[in-house]
Amino acid sequence: MVNKKSKGRRKIPMKKIENQDDRYATFSKRRAGLYKKASELVTECDVDIGIMYFSPTGNPYSFFHPTPDVIVSRFQNPNMQLSPSTHLDLTHARNRVNQLSTRLEELDIIEKAAIAQKKFYDRVIETRQRCWWESIEELSADEVTKHEAWLKNVVFHMHNCLNQLENGASSSGM
Repeated sequence: MVNKKSKGRRKIPMKKIENQDDRYATFSKRRAGLYKKASELVTECDVDIGIMYFSPTGNPYSFFHPTPDVIVSRFQNPNMQLSPSTHLDLTHARNRVNQLSTRLEELDIIEKAAIAQKKFYDRVIETRQRCWWESIEELSADEVTKHEAWLKNVVFHMHNCLNQLENGASSSGM
């Protein structure tokens, strides 16, 4: 059995982490998770949200949507009606967040495609380093088709080069 590099996902008891380095690392990971959950809550439930906290080192962090002013005003007066300009700012902020979220999703898809392509090329390079008859059986049907197309392209270019050499030799011999 192959040894795992990590302990995997498991329940962590809720108590203060005594080791300072572990506490800082945990804070960083959980901070990112908190931002992600707050952002998802805004997107999925169309809510306004405000979170403020301090790191173990005393650095302030916050997450507000749409803006800190709107959150504080609404917290102080929950029945308050938004002014037209504030409502416009709120709408603009929500649209911008949606645009950025969409762009992030697009970039995630591009990243996943690039990673898959790199893995494929790494396998092709690895395959080329071994004898083809030893590794051809490990390729998928799609990979075999791509490899076949590549080989046909190589053969085509070799024939062209050979023809050019033959034509050059015959024309210089006249």
